[in-house]
Amino acid sequence: MDKEPGSSFPPAASKPGTAQLASCWARIRGRMREEVGEVEYRTWLRQMTLAGVEGDEAIVLLPTRFLRDWVRGHYGDRLKALWQSENPAIRRVDIRVAAGGNAGVTEPSPTQPEAGLAEGLAPRPPLRPLASAGIEKQDRAGDWIAPLEPRFTFDTFVVGKPNEFAHACARRVAEKPNSAGFNPLFLYGGVGLGKTHLMHSIAWALRERENASVAYMSAEKFMYRFIAALRSQSTMEFKESLRSVDVLMIDDLQFLIGKDNTQEEFFHTFNALVDSGKQIVVSSDKSPSDLNGIEDRLRTRLGWGMVADLHATTYELRLSIVEAKAHASGVAVPPKVLELLAHKITSNVRELEGALNRLIAHANLFGRNVTLESVQEVLADMLRAHDKRISIEEIQKKVAEHYNIRLTDMASPRRARAVARPRQVAMYLAKQLTQRSLPEIGRRFGNRDHTTVMHAVSRIAELMAADVAFAEDVALLRKMLET
Repeated sequence: MDKEPGSSFPPAASKPGTAQLASCWARIRGRMREEVGEVEYRTWLRQMTLAGVEGDEAIVLLPTRFLRDWVRGHYGDRLKALWQSENPAIRRVDIRVAAGGNAGVTEPSPTQPEAGLAEGLAPRPPLRPLASAGIEKQDRAGDWIAPLEPRFTFDTFVVGKPNEFAHACARRVAEKPNSAGFNPLFLYGGVGLGKTHLMHSIAWALRERENASVAYMSAEKFMYRFIAALRSQSTMEFKESLRSVDVLMIDDLQFLIGKDNTQEEFFHTFNALVDSGKQIVVSSDKSPSDLNGIEDRLRTRLGWGMVADLHATTYELRLSIVEAKAHASGVAVPPKVLELLAHKITSNVRELEGALNRLIAHANLFGRNVTLESVQEVLADMLRAHDKRISIEEIQKKVAEHYNIRLTDMASPRRARAVARPRQVAMYLAKQLTQRSLPEIGRRFGNRDHTTVMHAVSRIAELMAADVAFAEDVALLRKMLET
């Protein structure tokens, strides 16, 4: 009897080999992808796996009951027809829920050739996480998991006074997820203070120690995937996929402010996971109580567990961080350079690390040593940006307080010496400490002419040269403004 067109197996019931079966399954999946389209395929069919063929029956597995029922009802007949076109001996397709996750023959990929399939189609063990950038663990969360940065582990996190509490809380969750009082864990602080580093550290520790299913994503990605599910009418799959994980980690929750529908979905996801004993870790730039625009019921639940803040870095912590980074780079960086960086770049750790990386790259590219001179050359723009910017308003306020006059006197027409002299001091300091022009300074002092400012600057300079006590007084004011 001749083989039907397109058939891969003879009608005789000789059991096909693993490679043959994998090729057949790949063709069936490819046909389904072409027929239903990429969006529908990824929503409903991508997680199909083949357990094997038993007699005249092909056994297909899906990870959840919901997916099994949907595929069976909407695609079951088509899967059967495609199997029969490949092998007329197949008369039935049994769609089941996989026990303990996906197993069997999966969709082939360039990194997984057919020849690498296990003989006999035995179920494969779950894939372990791969510690390299951009590689995601293939667990129940599927492609929900954002790539984890291999450098962001507890071993590389520098602990100091501003972050020691948050670090201790993160360690506790990584060692004992769902501990009483630590679910959810809410980390908050300004940009570049270490929130994301701690989030990644928890994820790495849980996946390596507990082999837990960890879904880590930004709040923005959560929202976009929710919208996509609404558009493709696959919200139930969205819910089941996300609520099947052991640990849910959401970064930058403040992104959900004002997005009511996404907040609603996150609220229900939050409740479902906590009720199931699953761990939740969230980060934001503000504490739950300060997240205006987040629903009260969600804000209350976010404050249920442990709330830990990361304070602005101190000089000592910044110095420890750049010392650790310099040591890890293998490039000799003089202590004086590290001290300068820690003193000058105070905004956040990311900028501090970026500055050090620029210095090291410059040294490697040009074969030069890192010196104080090279810092001024390579980081001139950053150092200028981090010089303290003093406003005329700050100067006026500080001088008025020092001489015990009203702030309004700085712009008033009064010419009494008790008011005029402090006003001249403020004009002098404005000229010395700001980049404002003389006309601009004059406008801030009651729309005075630039010649008035010039006279004030020269007069104060004369008095400082003639009167040591007065010079010390002005120098003290300048120092208070600069520090």
